[in-house]
Amino acid sequence: MLFMNMLAILPSSKQLNFWYLRLWFLSMGCFFSIFMLYSPMLSHTQISQNMWIDGLSMPLITLTWWISILMLIASQTSVLNTNNKVNYFSFLISLLNLILLIVFMSSNLIWFYFSFEASLIPTLILILGWGYQPERLQAGIYMMLYTVTASLPLLILILFWSSTWGSNSLILMANTSFNYTPWLKEILIVITLAAFLVKLPMFTVHLWLPKAHVEAPVAGSMILAGILLKLGGYGLLRMFQLVQINTSFINSFLFSLGLWGGVITSFICFRQTDLKSLIAYSSVGHMSIMLAGVFSASSFGFQAGLSMMVAHGLCSSALFSLANYSYEKVHSRSLYICKGMLMIIPSISMWWFIFCVINMAAPPSINLLSEILLFPVVFFKSPWVLTTMMIMTFFGAVYNLFLYTSTQHGGSPSFLYSYNSIKPSQNLLLIAHAIPVNILILKPELVCNWLICLVSLKQNISVWI
Repeated sequence: MLFMNMLAILPSSKQLNFWYLRLWFLSMGCFFSIFMLYSPMLSHTQISQNMWIDGLSMPLITLTWWISILMLIASQTSVLNTNNKVNYFSFLISLLNLILLIVFMSSNLIWFYFSFEASLIPTLILILGWGYQPERLQAGIYMMLYTVTASLPLLILILFWSSTWGSNSLILMANTSFNYTPWLKEILIVITLAAFLVKLPMFTVHLWLPKAHVEAPVAGSMILAGILLKLGGYGLLRMFQLVQINTSFINSFLFSLGLWGGVITSFICFRQTDLKSLIAYSSVGHMSIMLAGVFSASSFGFQAGLSMMVAHGLCSSALFSLANYSYEKVHSRSLYICKGMLMIIPSISMWWFIFCVINMAAPPSINLLSEILLFPVVFFKSPWVLTTMMIMTFFGAVYNLFLYTSTQHGGSPSFLYSYNSIKPSQNLLLIAHAIPVNILILKPELVCNWLICLVSLKQNISVWI
């Protein structure tokens, strides 16, 4: 897979159609990653001393390849057809794909940290080079300051661990117990989690995300929502192997803050007038649900968090693609202007309905599976916060219906010209988002975990009664 990505980032001559060549190599890498995802023997392997693949990283690797291909397809109108630095753009996407693969495959903590931070550089260039408004510089500064500032203490901690144990191997450190005093343990947990909570992002450290989404091009929004936010969840799950967070006071505090932050974010979504800003705040709410699953410190919570990351990566990427299509036709992201699509372009209205319904966790999407797994996890973690989870789920449905009705219903403004129907490539892009998020629920491992969860829930409830 890395070989395919190396071929994709090679510089191409002007005689070659480098855009489609890189798209072909990314497609080949995606094919091999899907083969490894469904092959149990190949999905748990040690590739080299510093590279490995396991059940946690393999779904995210496949998601990275998939979203990278869809980024190129979504950018054909704004980049390829207008000849807007096509070679640099496709090179940046291929380079970003390679960096993200190194993050998910690295078993060396130093490699993991530097590739984790290096993913910001191509994203920043995408925002600054192909953004829509002059405020993109401010959005880029927000993104860099938030993420880099929060992750610098983690670098110091990783260097301390390396000097103490004489190794950077995540596998070796995961099998080693760390004996610290209680107050030092709490400080280490905060330092360890800060970088990933900002990248997730958790409520109270999320202000950089809506700004970056609003100013980013469609490819930047897709990679931000689809992959870069998943780096925070992936890092949290990895750090659980190094630090015993489940017995910490910080665990309970962040568990509650994540759930109540999701509720507050849902209320914020009601007040948004910018289309991309509303979708960005909904991402914060979904990552709050994922955060509750992770801090439950249970196997079901981890499985639900991973399922939520994959589901949200596909669904939010499709919503940002739809927001870009609406922007290309209306030339505005305001909910007061983007109206009446149902009367003018019923096909795009159908896609809006499908992905708004998926975003509110309707069957048969894997969003539903992840939320079904999370309800018993939250209940047995603390029955008092189950009401918070229910409120957040209800308001998630409310703001998705608000998003759909605001953009598709009503009368079209009289000063707008008639629209053209969406192109076949755009339909292909949306189909490529819709099929995995609905078909992955048939993956045997997910269904088995769902059934096991229901059986254990029944047994625990009978004991509790």
